[in-house]
Amino acid sequence: MASGGFVGYSPVAPGTAGSLLGVILYIPLSCLLPVYYALFLLSASLLSFKIAGEAERIFGKKDCRIIVIDEVAGVFFTMFLFPPTLFYLSAGFLLFRVFDIVKPFPAGWIDRKISGGTGVVLDDIVAGIYANLSLHILAVLWR
Repeated sequence: MASGGFVGYSPVAPGTAGSLLGVILYIPLSCLLPVYYALFLLSASLLSFKIAGEAERIFGKKDCRIIVIDEVAGVFFTMFLFPPTLFYLSAGFLLFRVFDIVKPFPAGWIDRKISGGTGVVLDDIVAGIYANLSLHILAVLWR
């Protein structure tokens, strides 16, 4: 599960592959009512913390490249309240990748200072929240 069904074993850009997996998985989830999607986000986040932490222990490496469940979780936060149109899926994917790579505060601090599965996933959740807010701004400007 931590590798996203082996997506994390991609020899090239496993984080990007994990983000793409998140976009694909979001499509059927997008039909959930916002309150149910929010409950899903909470549950998926808690489960991701546990899975990523266990994967770190198994692989013996902090935030191992193979672990992409954090990118999936980040994309789920990015896409909250957006329809699964090509525009929103593409823009959300790109914005999330930018924020995941740049790691603006507090994402970079979390990545450096919080250990275990919580640190692995939480910085991507922060990147997803930044991407979501940016996507809302982009949507307003697009209209």
